[in-house]
Amino acid sequence: MAPSAGTGLLRKPDTTLPHRLARSARAERDALHSTEELLAWVRERGAAQLHDVRRIPFAELDKWRFDDATGDLGHTSGKFFSVQGLRVSSDHGPVRSWTQPIINQPEIGILGILLREIDGVLHCLMQAKTEPGNVNGVQLSPTVQATRSNYTRVHEGGAVPYLEHFRDAAGQQVLSDVLQSEQGSWFFRKRNRNMLVEVREPVAEHEDFRWVTIGQLHRLLAVDDLVNMDARTVLSCLPGGFEGSEVDGSDLAGALARSRDPRSGTLHTTAEVRSWITSRQAEHQVRASLIPLHAVRGWRRTDAEIRHELGTFFTVLAVDVRSNSREVGGWTQPLLHPHGTGVVALLVKRVDGVLHALLNARVEPGYLDVVELAPTVQCTPENYAGLGVDYRPPHLDVVLSRRPEQVLFDTELSEEGGRFYQARNRYQIIEVDADFPDSDLPDFRWLALHQLTGLLEHSHYVNVQARSLIACLRGLR
Repeated sequence: MAPSAGTGLLRKPDTTLPHRLARSARAERDALHSTEELLAWVRERGAAQLHDVRRIPFAELDKWRFDDATGDLGHTSGKFFSVQGLRVSSDHGPVRSWTQPIINQPEIGILGILLREIDGVLHCLMQAKTEPGNVNGVQLSPTVQATRSNYTRVHEGGAVPYLEHFRDAAGQQVLSDVLQSEQGSWFFRKRNRNMLVEVREPVAEHEDFRWVTIGQLHRLLAVDDLVNMDARTVLSCLPGGFEGSEVDGSDLAGALARSRDPRSGTLHTTAEVRSWITSRQAEHQVRASLIPLHAVRGWRRTDAEIRHELGTFFTVLAVDVRSNSREVGGWTQPLLHPHGTGVVALLVKRVDGVLHALLNARVEPGYLDVVELAPTVQCTPENYAGLGVDYRPPHLDVVLSRRPEQVLFDTELSEEGGRFYQARNRYQIIEVDADFPDSDLPDFRWLALHQLTGLLEHSHYVNVQARSLIACLRGLR
């Protein structure tokens, strides 16, 4: 039988995408708005958007209450999120069992960035958005950053702009769409849908939105508390290695370009890396179960906060928010306030001219799959003050004793301001010598950037802190 004639329904991959992404990553002068204009716009929106956040006693929360039977703190609608207790037992770390409060938000939100080619250059539509927990009010956010409760308008407020491009992406070019986790020490199995969608038709800028190139975003990532966590995680999911960069140089740019290129070689094959991750998931035993909040031990609830008896880790508090730029003009809610500024650092080194990053298979009780790849160091040093030197995280002393010439990236960046109150980490990328002594710790491996990019096509491989640093690593020059 002769083969049937083609119907014209088959689609082929966009082979131009890697080069279009690379051009956008190099573009600042060809941008719709200059970087200086964007910074001025962020300042202007910060002045125009009302951002009044006041700490209040729990008794002043509206539509939130502590359950009489369990002590859990939740919204009267049963939506949004709740603060519950968590019981953990593990074979890993200096403390093998404990209880703690944790945020339980089982619904899946949308974090989406819209892309469009403008004058031959891909631009990302970014939002100047206030969050109650932000240290500075307005930060650059994805086009859409909304929980299911928000975009289904449980709060009876206004609609989320541009949401239709992500809830009904059929007929548009979806560049990435993957469920990714959030902080496993503060959230219980929390996931959001990270999306990148390219549109062909013109899309107007509302006053709180601007088209920005990838290259401009890379530059803005180096500004303290400017590009928010949700934008960073979505940017990390950009596909491919941004091909087109020079790979012949012996400098950092050449080593980074070779790290993007699968043909350059790696210390460990991708199959070996996946086997290593699977082995860590299988070897580590973690049992985490939700319990009533009043069953948590070592934590004290007052009229205005829930805090650990040692004054470490974090506090749960309540705020009253007034805003003129959100779907509703005012509300109250709980927030989690971490104690101290965290250290989140990635050690990198050149192996035969290919940049590799040292990742840690990290156990956190809120992960769905026991471990995810984390930066080399991820901790708040103050939390280890009462423990002996043997309990300090591996490589922390290398980070704290770094030399200035080793530092490739060093910026304080905020975590998600919708659930966390003034949560900040110092994000660093530090280059060590090629003969840096590997400690042969089973939970650490050196990976090239293209291997990390491949893992980010899937859920539950790379944690949110590492995703932030991958976005920053791609922007190094």
